Amino acid sequence: MAIQNLPTHVFSGQRPGTSGLRKKVTVFMQPMYLENFVQALFDVLNGVAADGQIGTALHGQTLVLGGDGRFHNRTAVQTILKLAAANGVQRVLLGQGGILSTPAVSAVIRGRQAFGGIVLSASHNPGGPDGDFGIKYNASNGGPANETLTEAVYARTQTLTQVVLSDAPDIDINTLGTCQMEQMQVEVIDPVADYAVVMRRLFDFDMLRGMFKRGFTMRVDAMNAVGGPYAKAILEDELGAPAGTVVNATPLEDFGGLHPDPNPVNAEDLIAHMMRADAPDFGAAMDGDADRNMVVGRNFVVSPSDSLALMTAHARLIPGYKEGLLGVARSMPTSAAVDRVAKAMGLDCFETPTGWKFFGNLLDAGRVTLCGEESYGTGSSHVREKDGLWAILFWLSLQGATGRSVESLVREHWRTYGRNYYSRHDYEAIPTSVADALMANLRETLPALQGQVFGSRIVTVADDFAYTDPVDGSASVKQGVRLIFDDGARVIFRLSGTGTEGATLRVYLELHEPDAAQHDRPAQDKLADLIALADQVAGIHARTGMAAPSVAT
Repeated sequence: MAIQNLPTHVFSGQRPGTSGLRKKVTVFMQPMYLENFVQALFDVLNGVAADGQIGTALHGQTLVLGGDGRFHNRTAVQTILKLAAANGVQRVLLGQGGILSTPAVSAVIRGRQAFGGIVLSASHNPGGPDGDFGIKYNASNGGPANETLTEAVYARTQTLTQVVLSDAPDIDINTLGTCQMEQMQVEVIDPVADYAVVMRRLFDFDMLRGMFKRGFTMRVDAMNAVGGPYAKAILEDELGAPAGTVVNATPLEDFGGLHPDPNPVNAEDLIAHMMRADAPDFGAAMDGDADRNMVVGRNFVVSPSDSLALMTAHARLIPGYKEGLLGVARSMPTSAAVDRVAKAMGLDCFETPTGWKFFGNLLDAGRVTLCGEESYGTGSSHVREKDGLWAILFWLSLQGATGRSVESLVREHWRTYGRNYYSRHDYEAIPTSVADALMANLRETLPALQGQVFGSRIVTVADDFAYTDPVDGSASVKQGVRLIFDDGARVIFRLSGTGTEGATLRVYLELHEPDAAQHDRPAQDKLADLIALADQVAGIHARTGMAAPSVAT
């Protein structure tokens, strides 16, 4: 056991959010940077007394540990194990090779009733020596830690002067089985096994096997990220999809140079394959830690908002949801397509701030069953995270149960509920001061925008979204500036906290089109007047110098 002093400059002061602490990997590789954060986490979990004494809450407890395999993952695993051993943890369940997808971490925590878990991932951010790294803590429900805990961890990092580490040698993390690190047991587990058990409970695997036996074809792009082993084990090895159905299936430290964010821009190889004359029946992609998904039919891309709405409408076709849904939830920037379905089905529909912890509260309280966000994330009560492969299995099952293609299912949905045209424009790497000033100016102009007429539309709501959690009563303010019009169209502005350089301004644009004859217009054309309005109101080009978004999805 060794006690090491911390340099006073070690921690940058960034508050970890529900998406965890994300920085350039070079920041995490600074001496004692990771150690500071993890020691602060363990101190908070153990309970730091007023006199500075550390409690023993972790003693005798089990933690889950794993990550998406990006650069620095293996080194970080060894460091965290030594910190855990020195801080009283009795047992760590470690994914083989340091690998666990984010939804798998949640499944293991819940299935094995662990105290909590540490996830090593920067999600959909690029990897490699010049890329990003991240860490977050998931609580005993399997979901991201709440703000009370993350704020306490941040505060502790600011006062921490020492860390305590085991001086035991590194352990073999590649071989399944159990070993000791001082008094702590480390069990290296199959990263897929616990997760696969959950999937078998939800989906009709016999039906899915039958689909592939009859010649159903699909292409799943794992983007050289952690979802690859899960997709191969379940889709190819267990369900009988042909070898090669899952591409880019081996997790690489730099994701093979790919940006592991499953959208039409970054998953361009999948899109190209799905636009070919000989395209497979079904296409999908996952992100770096396998919690996000993109669904694609032949020459047809499904928006995440439509995906959530359609899954809600057809949930009873899935064995795990045959009794119906308790309710649904979406993040505020996500389109209101699911709201229309929920209203027709008599379901409660909750609009929450961005962040999976808000869904977690509703799921834990039995208020909702399905939830989703526009950034290619959907999930349900089976875990407390987004889940990319679960969503792919859901869509695969819908096609098997209905005998209809992806495009046919979506077009039928539009005929029933109308089409919610929707797009997100990301303006990336804006100087933080510029982004903050832009948002501050928007907030100042909200009173003047209320009731304003823009062309044929009238602003009926101009506000900064605030949310009172119906479960714990906590309040969240300044969650995004909203302009809602009398025809239901929306323009929303918010800053994203998932980047590591500057700030990302996200602009969300939406309008509802009930006329089926208008359902084939390109989204950017259909939304053109709202795009122009957003720039007019916020002065995006004038303030940032950016004539167009970095990414439009």
